[in-house]
Order: sequence, then structure tokens, then C-alpha cells
Amino acid sequence: MQDHPSAIAVLDIAIAHLRDNTLPDLKGRAAFDMRVTLNALQLVRRTLVLTPESDAAERTRLEALLGEAGDLDSLNRALCSRIEAGELDLASPGLIAHLRATALEKLAVDQPSYSAYRRATEAKD
Repeated sequence: MQDHPSAIAVLDIAIAHLRDNTLPDLKGRAAFDMRVTLNALQLVRRTLVLTPESDAAERTRLEALLGEAGDLDSLNRALCSRIEAGELDLASPGLIAHLRATALEKLAVDQPSYSAYRRATEAKD
């Protein structure tokens, strides 16, 4: 276990510094490049924070859906194989729910401001 501050805390400080102290002084291309950099750092932050829990949830859903254990990659390969073989389809119990949950978890990391994602998650609340 690492001592504090955590990697997330250091990342938060770096993002806040760049956003609040550096970006306001930049113009044109330099400001654009800084916004791209900030977006990349925020994507890294969301990945570090959200992916462990979403990967665990995806693995649990896949194990229940497929009736077998394994790591996430092998379970996803098994899911694809069963869909390709016609053993699973959209009428299969749990498949649509799994695909929807997985898509929402990936959007939470990749595109949390995506309008369809916001509507879908607001509807849940």
C-alpha cells in the first residue's frame, strides 16, 4: 500500500492547477492543447476511479449469464462465441440488461457528458 497522498489526489491537484492557474493565461492553440490535455487527464482519473468497480460488476454479470467463472477477457470471449454460435441472443434472459449496464459503465469513463448517457442515468435516479 502506498503512502498518502493517493495517485488520484495527486492527479486532482495537477488537474486543478492546470485548469485554474495555467489555462486562463493561455490563448489560441496553446489553450486548445491545454483543454485536450485536461480532458485526457480527467479520462485517466475516471478510469482509475471507476474501472475496478465496473470491471468487477461486469465479471459478476458475465459469470451469472454464462454459468461459468473466469477472468473478464475470457468471459467476454465466451460471450461473443455464444452470440456468434446463436446460443445467446437478445431474447436470452439477462443479455440485454448486461449489455446495457456494460455500455453505461463504459460511457461513465469515456463520455460522461454524452447526452444519451446523461438521459439514461438521470432516468435511473
